[in-house]
Amino acid sequence: MSTEVLPRTRSTALTWNPDGESAVFAGAGMVELAARIREPVYIVTTDHRPEIGVAVGGTVTAPGTGPYRVAGLLPPLHPEWLGDRSFGETHGARFPYIAGEMANGIATTTMVIAIARAEMMGFFGAAGLAPARVADAVAELGAALPDRSNWGVNLIHSPAEPATEEAVADLLLAHHVPAVSLSAFMDLTPAAVRVAASGLTQDAQGRIRRPRNVFAKVSRPEVAAHFMAPAPAELLRGLVDRGRLSSAEADLATRVPVAEDITVEADSGGHTDNRPLTAMLPVILALRDTLARRHGYDRPIRVGAAGGLGTPGSVAAAFALGAAYVLTGSINQSAVESGLSTEGKQMLADAGVADVAMAPAADMFEMGVKLQVLRRGTMFPLRAEQLYRIYSNHTSWAAVPERIRAKIEKTWFRTSFEQVWADTRTFWLTREPDQVARAERDDQHRMALVFRWYLGMSSRWAIEGESTRRGDYQIWCGPAMGAFNQWTEDGFLADPVNRSVVQIARNLLEGAAAITRAQQLRSCGVAVPEGAFAFAPRDLC
Repeated sequence: MSTEVLPRTRSTALTWNPDGESAVFAGAGMVELAARIREPVYIVTTDHRPEIGVAVGGTVTAPGTGPYRVAGLLPPLHPEWLGDRSFGETHGARFPYIAGEMANGIATTTMVIAIARAEMMGFFGAAGLAPARVADAVAELGAALPDRSNWGVNLIHSPAEPATEEAVADLLLAHHVPAVSLSAFMDLTPAAVRVAASGLTQDAQGRIRRPRNVFAKVSRPEVAAHFMAPAPAELLRGLVDRGRLSSAEADLATRVPVAEDITVEADSGGHTDNRPLTAMLPVILALRDTLARRHGYDRPIRVGAAGGLGTPGSVAAAFALGAAYVLTGSINQSAVESGLSTEGKQMLADAGVADVAMAPAADMFEMGVKLQVLRRGTMFPLRAEQLYRIYSNHTSWAAVPERIRAKIEKTWFRTSFEQVWADTRTFWLTREPDQVARAERDDQHRMALVFRWYLGMSSRWAIEGESTRRGDYQIWCGPAMGAFNQWTEDGFLADPVNRSVVQIARNLLEGAAAITRAQQLRSCGVAVPEGAFAFAPRDLC
């Protein structure tokens, strides 16, 4: 919130008069007043002290009628107001906060329902799940949240499984999911464009209406540009020719961006480019402004922040940079509603900010794409990296030295390559048969599918809490988890029982508002003690 600065000369400055609480100029009292974010705060001066003070309550009278001169006024500050007001208006949310779509259903339906009912926003983690499982989750969410629009499901780019990507897009459209988050896309695909363009209409005033809100998670400006521009004409024509879009929908899609909510994903868990938020967010905001002017949009594109958000200070910093909303991910895996096992949650609770590493991604293994995972307590990052090197350097499993093959089968797979392939083949025959056909004529692709079995199972073992496989757990995690652990140590949220997704969210937002107020006071020249920038977790539900 901006500061209203009033004249400070003795002849014109209004006077503040206490009605029980005196003005505070230093010490613990300053910290206490700074924390009262929902009250207006007066910035005051007096002839009796050189410092600038703060005061609440009281009355304001004519100049010269009391000892305290009013130098400024800070209006009340609510956590709801930290982001872009249009976020809440568009998505039916009170708070500018999203619990993100952690894959393989780790962002459970229970989590999404809880966060939506708390008037924030949540996305179900559909990535890695079979379309039938996603359909079940969508049906559950629709039944539990029938009149709400502050929930959604993600559609992840699946270059190795295009049929699955299309199938998930089909069901999201068929079930009228109110919001879709497009994640891990490096370019637009027909499925992504269809989700954005299907059902577009125009009202009597000529404004284009969307039947669903589309988000896009990005970590590079060139990728963000695809989503902040209208869909390419060639993709739209192809969809019309195949009967997947009407000509009217395609025409309207040339006048709006693919997504109107862009989530800048910085140093996050899972898919990430490890870019710092302070560098990326201003760049994407500037790009947004350029593209909005170029295309003449009649409503703004919101840009939110994700990645590295595990403390009130980081959330406050994101809003200070201009984020319309914030999205958290890694830290929610420790929530009681998370689909991660108790063993996995404990491993996350022990993590520090440096206990992460990059490892090959199962869904984009052959492309060499990596994601950020927990390093402490698991051998997964090292083993996954070694599997990718083996794949890159050999054209078949038979070409791998026998000593290495024996070690992998005995220690990592705990069964033979042939048995893994038999299980993998059965899986792909029901999910995407083209993968089997290719593997049976391409030995290297067969090896890749077997290696992807290990990468996929490592996540399942962590979710199911398979104790004999703890050393192979794949847990997506960014530095925010370690920061969160340090912040919550010995406090209310240190107890796993208290770590509901809503408690986490409300503490982050309340703390961010408190820190924002402390910074406002500091920018007015008040000597704010460091304690005002420290917010301890507490019961806010």
